[in-house]
Amino acid sequence: MKKIFSRRDFVKGIASVGGLVAVSKLPALADDGAAFFPSRGKWERLVLAYNQIEIGATKPFSILHISDTHLTQAYPHENTQSLKLKELRTKTFGGRQEEALRDSIKWAKENVDFLLHTGDLIDWQSEANFDLVKKYFGSETFGAVGNHEYSRSISPTGVKYNEDYKNGMRDKVAAAFPFDIAFDSKVVNGVNFVSLDDVFGYVTENQVERFHAEVKKGLPIILCMHVPFYTQKIWNASRKFWSAVGKKYSTLKDRPWECSGDIQLKDKVTSDFIAYLKNEKLLRGILAGHAHITIQDRFSPSAIEYVVGGNFHFHGQEIIFT
Repeated sequence: MKKIFSRRDFVKGIASVGGLVAVSKLPALADDGAAFFPSRGKWERLVLAYNQIEIGATKPFSILHISDTHLTQAYPHENTQSLKLKELRTKTFGGRQEEALRDSIKWAKENVDFLLHTGDLIDWQSEANFDLVKKYFGSETFGAVGNHEYSRSISPTGVKYNEDYKNGMRDKVAAAFPFDIAFDSKVVNGVNFVSLDDVFGYVTENQVERFHAEVKKGLPIILCMHVPFYTQKIWNASRKFWSAVGKKYSTLKDRPWECSGDIQLKDKVTSDFIAYLKNEKLLRGILAGHAHITIQDRFSPSAIEYVVGGNFHFHGQEIIFT
């Protein structure tokens, strides 16, 4: 792994599905004046939260953290399913996802050092979606994969979401995104950004072993992943947002279906890893998405978990590291 200590040098050898990318290397984008609110500030349609993490960086730097863009494109020659999904899912996400991504990239170029994306950059696997990833991020990126990067379709029946399911399409993801899709790490100004694939709620023994190797570096760690590790507060908010209409409160044990939060409790490797993380002093923050809401909660004595809302809604959060 390369240790990269400056904005200028950080563009060397960084890769992931969405990513921590030096904004100076992002593609130049023309202003789309007609798309801005005509009588408001240039960036006011972006819904940004602001946070600061005092982590002992060798030099202060900032990132824009976004997630869940859900690009929904397909070429005319692609299969019937992709063309149907393009029509259906573009309506689902409003049709302005690429516009939101462009806004986020352009804002990041002017206001922060790096852009971080924590998954679901695309909504399902299509040639057009993969080409959009390459257009906007290329190979010099870092972040985390999302569950939709592994999707051939939306909500297929009779599917068990596990490593066997991923294996059926892992090669295609790896070919489009040249990085270690299971686990990666990059050091920026003395801060170790560690990415892992937890897209179905669980982690693997191999990922745990590789995380322990990162701990041995002795650097403060920011864990980047798609699905948050659910605290009660994050679960409550996510549950109400997605399905608890009319309910004022539910607990982590109140689960009408098997979901990622349920798996985090049931899978021993994952539950043991979460318990370990709660006592790991080098863990100083967790960045995640998936829930499509912006919320934060204390995960451990040393770390706060920051979940960012959907980029398709123009949401993001700036984090300053000092």
